[in-house]
Amino acid sequence: MKYIKRIIDNEIKEKLSIMGAIVIKGPKWCGKTTSAKQIAKSVLEMQNPDLQENYIELANTKPSLLLEGEKPRLIDEWQLAPKLWNAVRYSVDEIGLPNQYILTGSSTPVEDSSLHSGVGRFAFVTMKPMTLFESGDSNGKISLSDILNGNREIDGIKTDLGYEEIAYVLCRGGWPASINLDKNKSLEISKNYIDVLCESDISRVDGVHRNPNLARAILKSYARQVSTIDSNQSLIDDVKANYADVSDRTILEYLSVLKRLYIIEDIEAWNPNIRSKTAIRTAPKKSMIDPSLAVAALGVSPKEIMLDIRTYGLLFENLVNRDLSVYVSSLGGILKHYRDRYNLECDNVIHFNDGRYALIETKLGGTRIKEAEEHLIALRELIMKNQPKIGKPEFLMVITGTNMAYTTESGVMVVPIGCLKN
Repeated sequence: MKYIKRIIDNEIKEKLSIMGAIVIKGPKWCGKTTSAKQIAKSVLEMQNPDLQENYIELANTKPSLLLEGEKPRLIDEWQLAPKLWNAVRYSVDEIGLPNQYILTGSSTPVEDSSLHSGVGRFAFVTMKPMTLFESGDSNGKISLSDILNGNREIDGIKTDLGYEEIAYVLCRGGWPASINLDKNKSLEISKNYIDVLCESDISRVDGVHRNPNLARAILKSYARQVSTIDSNQSLIDDVKANYADVSDRTILEYLSVLKRLYIIEDIEAWNPNIRSKTAIRTAPKKSMIDPSLAVAALGVSPKEIMLDIRTYGLLFENLVNRDLSVYVSSLGGILKHYRDRYNLECDNVIHFNDGRYALIETKLGGTRIKEAEEHLIALRELIMKNQPKIGKPEFLMVITGTNMAYTTESGVMVVPIGCLKN
């Protein structure tokens, strides 16, 4: 099968050219190993069922033997033998050259005080499932990089990705294995993922047995709250409606494990001190690594999503969060959100290493674009009034599920997700 180039590939190569080792983190099935194999010159596959037991024994007795091979050497699912971490760190120090090791992992290992810090030896990148541009669903005619560089001629650019198509790609997700399958089969990937996660992975990650049904209940409740800043207490109350005897601590432990498996993530709040501290709502926004997992946890279909416009809107925002985080990361930026107690909000605030930033709202349909435009302008004015040192945002944008891009009279860019790339 022909390799589909990933946006993160350039970041991996660049960091590996500087550091002795790089760690590629991310959920199972997102393409970490496939991407790493395009760069590696030798491979150690820790998950090989015929050799895994032998590899783990060697890692505990003479790990240096597992590091032998042409460099850069890929060590896939390194967390299965955590002692390899210190071995790689020592080897990097001894060799003193970049481009030596690539480590991939679909979970973070159990905390171990014997694992030395990787500072100065390791670089880290997080891979997510494919964006719409990587999967070929976005035509990529509007580039965030071009917009940052002043090229903002977007009026009239169109996409074929409409309301129904977005519902489908949202349910299919960005899993590489699903891209070339027919529609019905492609929708099974995320369902199978949830099955494996709840029945096996959530217990195997640290050897602690966990209830698959409770895991499903927690995932379903979390899926209902994606793209919101609802507290965990809301989720806990939801789960306890069916599992009254489960403690808060147990539910929070399950959530912690889901984070370690890169299934759920927090989008942190942006706090530019433009109002008093008591006015800022600093809770993170809930997100899943791929919206298809939320769909699978809810047990709904594309057609059912289209009939529930509120849920569709929240899942669409999760889709935008996934794609934006990848695009922005490739440009040296980070993704945050803003919301205060006066209901002034901004779905996404993107910051870049050079200090520039932009404000972005997400709206599935066209009827609320005007509302989003007003939020963006109000936030920009608040910043300029109370924190002028921050400077004006580079641009204001509304990302939509509509089919044509344009710029409003106030200068806000309206961009369909089906046109966007990094």
